[in-house]
Amino acid sequence: MAVPKRRTSKTRKRKRRTHKKLHSPNLVECSNCLEMILPHRVCPECGHYKGRQVVTIDKEE
Repeated sequence: MAVPKRRTSKTRKRKRRTHKKLHSPNLVECSNCLEMILPHRVCPECGHYKGRQVVTIDKEE
């Protein structure tokens, strides 16, 4: 059975964990309404994708 011979130092442990963090999502402007949206997705505000209307959005107010 594998057992560590030496204790893992704080520095070595923290170096290993540097990539385990939250990242903010990449946001781009909608070409139609200029809202910030996730790339390669239909705009939830206006329903446009790549400059075309692909979904009709019904605003219930």
